[in-house]
Amino acid sequence: MSRNDELRARYQAAFMPNYGVPPLALARGEGVKVWDADGNAYLDLIAGIAVSSLGHGHPALVEAVSAQAAALAHTSNLFLHEPEIRLAERLLDLAGGDGKAFLTSSGTEANECALKLAIKYGRRTGRSYFVATRNGFHGRSMGALSLTGKESIREPFGPFALDVRFVPYGDADALEKAVTGDCVAVFLEPTQGEAGVVPPPEGYFAAARRICDATGALLVGDEIQSGIGRTGAWFAFQHEGARPDVLTLAKGLGGGLPVGACLAFGEHADTFAKGDHGSTFGGNPIAAAAALAVLTTVEKDDLLANAQSVGEILANGVAAIDHPLLKGIRGRGLWRALVLTAERSAAVESAARAAGFLVNAVQPDAIRIAPPLILTAGQARLFVDALPGVLDAAQKENRS
Repeated sequence: MSRNDELRARYQAAFMPNYGVPPLALARGEGVKVWDADGNAYLDLIAGIAVSSLGHGHPALVEAVSAQAAALAHTSNLFLHEPEIRLAERLLDLAGGDGKAFLTSSGTEANECALKLAIKYGRRTGRSYFVATRNGFHGRSMGALSLTGKESIREPFGPFALDVRFVPYGDADALEKAVTGDCVAVFLEPTQGEAGVVPPPEGYFAAARRICDATGALLVGDEIQSGIGRTGAWFAFQHEGARPDVLTLAKGLGGGLPVGACLAFGEHADTFAKGDHGSTFGGNPIAAAAALAVLTTVEKDDLLANAQSVGEILANGVAAIDHPLLKGIRGRGLWRALVLTAERSAAVESAARAAGFLVNAVQPDAIRIAPPLILTAGQARLFVDALPGVLDAAQKENRS
């Protein structure tokens, strides 16, 4: 039995079956490459679901985490420490200032924070319902799940306490009709991630900003996947100059360490009173140090520009491929989806893995690509060159 198979068997015996059994046991990583437990190497084009912004083993991240762990690993919220303050200040500065932060350990927790802020706002102003989008994803806790517009994961756990009305994503007219003076908040992803990296029409997020301004509803921007340089800007809302009232972040912020943030701007920054919300691990010193290292490195190494330029190389290369299984590519920066002509994403993911590339079959007809922001042009071309053979292998698997 291979080491991979041994670990997979032990995993299956020890863990609840909600994830199934992952196909590989990863043992180590360096840059954009990872190695499994049997020593096989792969180009990591999913980065832990858009998390490992700096790749694996980045010296800046290793140094920051090691130094902080040696100095102070945890305080809880009973005490403060400088790294969390610096992180909050930095995030607010990047997002345009005029706000306050709450630090969390995950994206779901960041959205729970945003939801509680919105509920307080709604009760103060006499508003009664929320608007979110079909196929949107905001997390799996009961609060975040109530805003998630994917029926297959909502239905088993309903009913929900909140009145949430779902509209088609990308349809500004439908959004405008749904949002009235009784709407508490609109929860919106600038691009839908778990739905298959589905971007809306140009101007959609700005239209949502206008609609919320006209009605007084809060606009909550869920940038759990899209934030921290993934689209070639610090935050995806900056492409349209439409800052939300509340912004949620996680994933790429910690570069692999569990950290998230909820930022609230203007009058909404002081919605919470003492005791309204809390987190034992939120603002953890090690996670805060990691996030600061990520932000510093993204700026110092100009990784926003790299995400734009390498993302275009990747997109243009894929778009030039003529293959019966490939419909096209969508997305922005280093957040893309290969769109297939048939529901063969699992076969494509498997064939890519056999060829030495890790990608994600996020939907039956879509392959998510969200590599580290340090991906080079050469590495992008390596994948593009291999893709026709990967698609051929996926088709062959289907016929067999």
